Amino acid sequence: MTRQRVILGVSGGIAAYKACSLLRLFTERGYDVTVVPTAAALRFVGAPTWAALSGKPVSTDVWTDVHQVPHVRLGQHADLVVVAPATADLMAKAAHGLADDLLTNTLLTARCPVVFAPAMHTEMWQHPATVANVETLRLRGVHVIDPASGRLTGADTGAGRLPELEEIFAVCRGLLSRVDGSPARGPMAGRRVVVSAGGTREPLDPVRFLGNRSSGKQGYALAEVAAERGAEVTLISANVALPVPAGVRLVLVQTAVELGEAVAKAAQDCDVVVMAAAVADYRPAHYTDVKIKKSYDDTVRGNDTVRGNDTVPDDDGVLEGEQSVTTIQLVRNPDVLAELVRSRGAATSPVIVGFAAETGDGEHTVLDLAREKFVRKGCDVLVANEVGVAKTFGQDTNTVQILRRGVDAVTQVGPAPKHTVAATLWDVVQDVLSSG
Repeated sequence: MTRQRVILGVSGGIAAYKACSLLRLFTERGYDVTVVPTAAALRFVGAPTWAALSGKPVSTDVWTDVHQVPHVRLGQHADLVVVAPATADLMAKAAHGLADDLLTNTLLTARCPVVFAPAMHTEMWQHPATVANVETLRLRGVHVIDPASGRLTGADTGAGRLPELEEIFAVCRGLLSRVDGSPARGPMAGRRVVVSAGGTREPLDPVRFLGNRSSGKQGYALAEVAAERGAEVTLISANVALPVPAGVRLVLVQTAVELGEAVAKAAQDCDVVVMAAAVADYRPAHYTDVKIKKSYDDTVRGNDTVRGNDTVPDDDGVLEGEQSVTTIQLVRNPDVLAELVRSRGAATSPVIVGFAAETGDGEHTVLDLAREKFVRKGCDVLVANEVGVAKTFGQDTNTVQILRRGVDAVTQVGPAPKHTVAATLWDVVQDVLSSG
């Protein structure tokens, strides 16, 4: 059997030393790996190290063995190109199509999946130029893994740390399993999966809505990992501004009712439903198709004049009246997760996974509340995570506790990249599928 060919690009960052371990992960599992470092990368890890670990000669320029046209052949014949670490400079060159060494030439000629694992200081990762370059690469279908947060060079900490090697390798293996156009070699081959993601919005008028802080990052990571493992994935996305994972069927919705209808339809013929979306519990009872205006009908309270919601002070500037209160009537939305469980009845398929976004309170922990919800909802797996301002929502990392029906032990993950959380959850779900 012909071994799959991997190009491991290494650019000039201190995390280059970690790529040695990533190379071993590939070679120990039988992949044919060619290391293509940049000249700057060789200042961190020398060519003899790469040659010894890969069993192949190493070059950085297009002039070595020029008769074999390496700057074209490497990319043409590769099954996957992964760059780890990918510096801001390397990604900028790739985004703009520059080709001044063997690695950037290889990236231009590659027609296989390409993965970038960034590593740089936080300021560089968050710079508008880097943000734009990453967006450009993702729009072209390049898989850019979000960097981890943690200790950087020196005493600095923050977002920009090279993703965990196991995460990088998992992404690459998932893509390699689909190189031939078939997911047959993936561990979830033949499985049909539905994932909801994002946060629903409940319109009050054409301008305003009730919503939540969900970015959809965790749901999209779940869809991406499932696709990497060979599953046929339908992603039901509510108000998310993220690139669509490769190989995923996208269904766009806005409201809780729309999401519930889309999930119910997709779940009719699937193996797993993961309800990662933050679904609004309530919606306005009345919608108006014109913008609701402030009322300026004057009423007097004490010495002040109240105009709609605006209190006008009396002549001496002192507010003595009360502000008026506008009441919005709400009605409860359908419980999408509970309805899925009810519709399934006594059957064991599909496996249903719920999410419990909790803040805890003075008497109960997040896990306490999640256990109550687990019993109440009746799903097979429940993922509990603590949410709040600058916590989980919109972040690149997550900390979760995974509960499984019939199993007392709780699987804890994090703080970790959401891709890592997704991989652990799918491990749990795969075990449920195999034991069911």
